[in-house]
Amino acid sequence: MTDADSANTGQYTTAVEVEDFRRNLAAVQAKIDAAAHRAGRDPGDVRLLPVSKTVPEERIVNAVTAGCRELGENKVQEAKRKHGNLADLDVSWSVIGHLQTNKAKDVAAFAGEFQALDSLRVAEALDRRLQAVGRELDVYVQVNTSDEESKYGLDPDELPALLKQLPNFSSLRVRGLMTLALFSDDVDRVRPCFRLLRELRDRVREENPDLIGDGGLSMGMSGDYELAIEEGSTCVRVGQAIFGARATPDSMYWPS
Repeated sequence: MTDADSANTGQYTTAVEVEDFRRNLAAVQAKIDAAAHRAGRDPGDVRLLPVSKTVPEERIVNAVTAGCRELGENKVQEAKRKHGNLADLDVSWSVIGHLQTNKAKDVAAFAGEFQALDSLRVAEALDRRLQAVGRELDVYVQVNTSDEESKYGLDPDELPALLKQLPNFSSLRVRGLMTLALFSDDVDRVRPCFRLLRELRDRVREENPDLIGDGGLSMGMSGDYELAIEEGSTCVRVGQAIFGARATPDSMYWPS
């Protein structure tokens, strides 16, 4: 467990009832708004993606009642199960974790978004499965901005080549880039991860804006989303600050 994990895990209380979720959602949104204002940005330009990984379905029902209309999941098998069991809920599912090509069929069947595209092989597999079912899918390209071998994502130098290939896959709609920062409470180590992703996005926009779609930046989780917003995030993936502490910290969960 990293210092960031040990510092953050204890500060999140478990949300169970609808009012618990409403309170947590309001608190997170208030921090999003404040961070956006500090950066001179419109809070409406920052999307909150609640992350429900490891959360039991009965609590997810209450979260949706409280206002969650989209949910992020790391594991395809877990997301597929929840999508099936909670099919009567008005919620869209975003897969935000690494995808093996043999699971592309599942993602193509139910996901509203995929935020961890990191190879041509995955793009090919997804496009083939999406074509078969007549669907399109919003995708973010994942970049490893922390230079950690333990994390998935493209090396920053590999990003331009992959982006140039993606227009060949007509069912994939590129919306922007995604990253995971270092798991640390040291702002001076975390901030450069977010800044690098923004710089990569800006560079692509200058050279070939058609390759980057909306130019979104999905970066920031419960421990660092305010910092990410200050650096330009347009989508923050927040789990523990909404649902409560997980028994397994993020540094252990990612990227397996």
